[in-house]
Amino acid sequence: MMDRIPILRIGDVLIVSIQIDLEDRSVLVLQDDLAQRVSETGAHGVVIDISAIEIVDSFIGRMFASIASISRLFDADTVVVGMRPAVAITLVELGMTLGEVRTALNLEKGLAILSALRAERMPRPAEDDDEPVQALS
Repeated sequence: MMDRIPILRIGDVLIVSIQIDLEDRSVLVLQDDLAQRVSETGAHGVVIDISAIEIVDSFIGRMFASIASISRLFDADTVVVGMRPAVAITLVELGMTLGEVRTALNLEKGLAILSALRAERMPRPAEDDDEPVQALS
């Protein structure tokens, strides 16, 4: 039996902390589980903590980009946090880009990015154009 990767919810953010060796099947299950949870909860952000991952291949890299694209369809931004230097080097050597995935050094910075992105999208109150403008004397 395969271990499922837990998805935690804090406010309007889903947090995924990957603490197992990723195999193709576990990444596909995570993709499905995360799409379901984003849809159910209406989360506006997803943080994927990969600090425990030591090795990635091109399939796993593509799946992170795919997860971000799926989340984006549900109006949620994705930030990958905790990437090790060896993982970053491998992704570059494989010619991988993570598409719409933003990255941050740690969870705190990832949550700050999501907060800033959310603030940018919040509608600003309409200015009342009916008020006369008074000249200063």
